[in-house]
Amino acid sequence: MPAATGAPGGRFAVLDPATGEAFEEAPDQRPDELDAIVGRAHDAWRGWRADPAARAGALLAAADAVEEAAPDIAPLLTREQGKPLAESYAEIARTAARMRYFAGLAPETERIADGRPVRSEIRWRPLGPVAAIVPWNFPLQLASAKFAPALAAGNTVVLKPSPFTPLATRLLGSVVSAALPEDVLTIVTGQEPLGARLASHPGIRHVTFTGSVPTGRAVAAGAAASLARVTLELGGNDAAILLEDVEVERIADRLFWSAFRNCGQVCMAVKRVYAPARLCSDVVEALAQRARTAVVGSGLAPDTQLGPVNNAPQLARVERCTARALADGGRAAAGGHRLERPGYFYAPTILADVPPDSPVVTEEQFGPVLPVLPYDSLDEAVEAANDTGFGLGGSVWGTDLDRAEAVADRLECGTAWINHHAELSLAQPFAGIKESGVGVAGGPWGLYGNLRPFVVHRPEEEA
Repeated sequence: MPAATGAPGGRFAVLDPATGEAFEEAPDQRPDELDAIVGRAHDAWRGWRADPAARAGALLAAADAVEEAAPDIAPLLTREQGKPLAESYAEIARTAARMRYFAGLAPETERIADGRPVRSEIRWRPLGPVAAIVPWNFPLQLASAKFAPALAAGNTVVLKPSPFTPLATRLLGSVVSAALPEDVLTIVTGQEPLGARLASHPGIRHVTFTGSVPTGRAVAAGAAASLARVTLELGGNDAAILLEDVEVERIADRLFWSAFRNCGQVCMAVKRVYAPARLCSDVVEALAQRARTAVVGSGLAPDTQLGPVNNAPQLARVERCTARALADGGRAAAGGHRLERPGYFYAPTILADVPPDSPVVTEEQFGPVLPVLPYDSLDEAVEAANDTGFGLGGSVWGTDLDRAEAVADRLECGTAWINHHAELSLAQPFAGIKESGVGVAGGPWGLYGNLRPFVVHRPEEEA
C-alpha cells in the first residue's frame, strides 16, 4: 500500500541543508483529508488488534524489509536532514532494532490478590488510532519510537513527519506498510495546520509528539478536546558536571561528541558543561581543539563528521544565541560564526566566559555550540545544573565512580549518565521531568503507554 495519501495538486519543496536549495517535493495534504484517513485507521484497528501473533510477525517482517531498503533510505535521509551518511545508516539500523524489540513484547495479564473469594484479572487493551508527530532531527528513529510500540500493542497509527524531513519517512512508511494490513500505518505530510488538526482530531485516542515546548503545549491543548492520551517529549538542556578528579584528555572525545553528534541537534545532547575552576581552561582547550579539527561538510561526503544545521530557522536561532553570548562578554575558543559556503553550516563552537544567565546557557540552543562554565563548589555546580525549566538528562564525569553516582543522584532529570551521555537502551524508560515532557517512551513502559487496563472479576465458585 502507499505510504501516504496524496494531496490533490498540493506539494511543497524539500530543501537540502547542505546547499539550501530544493531537491524534491512532498505532498502537502489538507487538514480536511484527515477525517477519511483517521476513519480508515479506525476500521483497520478492528482486525489489527485481534491477533497478537500476527502483529509480531508483521513487525519482524517489516524490520527485515527496512534493513534491506537501507541503501535507498539512507542517502535520502542524509539529503534532507544533513547528517553524515554513516549516521543515517545507524539510524535505520536502530529503527529496525526497535521494531524487533517491540515485536517481542506482550502485555502480561495480572492477578489481583486481595483476600476476597473473587478472581480478578487485569488485562490490557489497545487504545485505538494513534497520532504520531515527529521532528526533523531523527525522523526515522523517532518515528519508530512511536509507531513500533503502538502497533505492537494493537493500535493503528497516523504519522506526520516534520515538513523539513518528509521524504525518508514516506519511504520508510511504504516499506513498513508493505508488511502490514492496509491502513494500519499511514504517513501524512504537509505544513501547518495539518499537525494541529491531527493532534485534535476526535478519532485519535493517543497523541505522541516530540518537539518544542510551545508546540507541545499546543498539542496537549488540542488533544484535550477529545480527552485523548498524550505523550510529549519536549527537549532538554542537559548539563554535564565534571568533578575535580576528572581526567580531561581521557574524557574529552566522549564529552565532545556527546554535545556535537548530529550537529548538536539531539534533545538529550550535552548542552552545558560545568568544570572545576582550576580545570576550566584545560577543558575549554581540549574541547576547542576537537571543534577546530572536526570535519564539517555535506553528509554525503565520506570524510564528513559534522553536517549542516537542518534548516534556516534553526540556523538563525544558533546564530542569535551565540551572538548574544559573545555580546554578553563570552569568548569563542573555537568557531562562533557561520561558515562561508552554501547551505546551513555553522562552525563547531566552544564558548568560554559566558555569563550563566545568557540564553545559550538557560535555553536549548539545539546546534553545534557548547558553553563551558566554571564552578568553585560542587553544590554550586549541582544547583546550576538543576536551575532550568528542562529535566531530560544529565551526566557526571570523574574517576571515583561512587562519588560520581552520588552526584548524579542529585540531578533533577529523567536519565543520568556517568562518564558518558545520551546513550539509551531499547529496554529502558525514557522520560523527562518539568518542561521536558509528559509520559514515558521506551521499554515495556512504552508498550503499556499504548494500552489501557481492563479488569475482569468473577467469583471463584458459584454460590
